Amino acid sequence: MTDTLDGRHIVVTGGTGALGGAVVGKLLEQGAICHVPNAHAAAPAHFPFPADERVRLAHNVDLADSAKVEAFYASVPDLWASIQLAGGFTAAPVEKIESASFAEMMDTNARTTFLCCRAAIRSMLASGTAGRIVNVTARAGLDLRRGSGMVAYAASKAAVAAMTVAMAEELKGKGILVNAVAPSTLDTPANRAGMPAADFGKWVSLEAAAEAIAYLASPANLAMSGTLVPLYGRA
Repeated sequence: MTDTLDGRHIVVTGGTGALGGAVVGKLLEQGAICHVPNAHAAAPAHFPFPADERVRLAHNVDLADSAKVEAFYASVPDLWASIQLAGGFTAAPVEKIESASFAEMMDTNARTTFLCCRAAIRSMLASGTAGRIVNVTARAGLDLRRGSGMVAYAASKAAVAAMTVAMAEELKGKGILVNAVAPSTLDTPANRAGMPAADFGKWVSLEAAAEAIAYLASPANLAMSGTLVPLYGRA
């Protein structure tokens, strides 16, 4: 097995977002072929890889719909890795969190991660691939006191962390390595707009996050599994 991603097929959910764009760009630099599920009927206007033949967008894929997720993964040939970046965020005092908002966070962050991991693992087991799974939890999903003011979000990201470690243990004899990164605040345009008074220099750059994710997804990662990698910057 070579330690490069040249020609390897990798799914990147959330690949049309800010972090997703950075991750797809990093994987392309390393020769990968990226399959990006998109919830909409067309690519967003800001998508940075509209004409790259190694970026394969699949439209109208609802990642919370089990059947659509299974169909999407079945369309990916020789799956090597699946990177789950799709998710959402909400913050509110606990007494103001509606049941629907809690359910939405669990669906958006935990359910989508589970369905995509399950489909990817089924594909890898069927083909005998010693593949890679990379999830994204959050600092608030590990350091649970950080979930103050964002209980629903923290709970959903803690669920992602728990699934990651449990899946890694279950699959350790089958050659599939399962890890997650746990960023604090990422330096994205949306976060800068939402928190203009913050010290952006303390945030985690998209380049740094993408570098960590790409390593965990690569064949160069020979042994790391069940690891929740803290990406906290200088915060």
